[in-house]
Amino acid sequence: MTDIQFDTLCIGNAICDVFAHVEEDFLVQESLVKGSMRLIDTQEAVRLFDKMGQTVRVSGGSAGNTAAGIASLGGKPAYFGKVAQDELGDSYAHDMKGTGVHFETPRLIDGVPTARSMILITPDGERTMNTYLGACVEFSPVDVDPDVVAASAITYMEGYLWDPAEAKKAFLEAAKIAHANDRKVGITLSDSFCVDRYRSEFIGLLKDGVVDIMFANEHELRALYETSDLDTAVAAARDSGALTALTLGENGAMAITANETVKVQARTVNEVVDLTGAGDLFASGFLFGLARNYDLTSATELGCLCASNVIGHVGARPEKPLKNIAEQGGFEV
Repeated sequence: MTDIQFDTLCIGNAICDVFAHVEEDFLVQESLVKGSMRLIDTQEAVRLFDKMGQTVRVSGGSAGNTAAGIASLGGKPAYFGKVAQDELGDSYAHDMKGTGVHFETPRLIDGVPTARSMILITPDGERTMNTYLGACVEFSPVDVDPDVVAASAITYMEGYLWDPAEAKKAFLEAAKIAHANDRKVGITLSDSFCVDRYRSEFIGLLKDGVVDIMFANEHELRALYETSDLDTAVAAARDSGALTALTLGENGAMAITANETVKVQARTVNEVVDLTGAGDLFASGFLFGLARNYDLTSATELGCLCASNVIGHVGARPEKPLKNIAEQGGFEV
């Protein structure tokens, strides 16, 4: 059997976050609703990108953020995600590798451009988001490197991958390889709308043992089991056969199995600046803990510590090494 080289392989939509500070007039000129998020096509993505002026670019995407968090903890993550052979694709790859993430997914050539979320920040701090999915939805089974999957203690995937048909096939192929090598497979439900689209299929993944670890927030878990009562949803998760990592915002987090339920309080945060990435970074800590054989309580506590750190500043990536923060918090990383 292949030796473990990576704590976690994260698979997801490779989206480059492009930030620009603009005046209110810019939004008016572009007929944009401040604070909104819209999906745009290739032509609009290129046009708006050209008009944004000076930008700051950061590799993003939910699973990409999780991989970066694991690297910040001192772990060894790998990442699969599709970018194009273009300038933003160069930026994305450089950024991911610079954080310590193994990222060698073949580029998309002669196709659509790299996915981007163009985030316009007005002087009042409000964000108006324009998202172009581009190359990331071209991820397919040929992009699944079986050697990397086999060498990863856990393979963790975004629920969003269930939207494109080829990405769904890639998801299932990676899970098959992981289990053939006695590895674990995890999924994040991504958002409640994603759950509504694929509820029966997600439940089938749990029932059939394709997924061993499920990540959800309380809204997503209630949506999955079609209940307004959290206790009912938790009971259903307990019966699912999987390990469920459940985030509860300011109320902390839970780890739920058929035989054990752990509840951990949220860490105190002096000021909540930006909730973006809280769930992604919780997954970083939890997955790192599982890969390093932490007990469920310790893994959940590390997840909460990582989440509390990222919401104290703007952006979904750690600003300071999480390894140092974890060690100060009493964790051996």
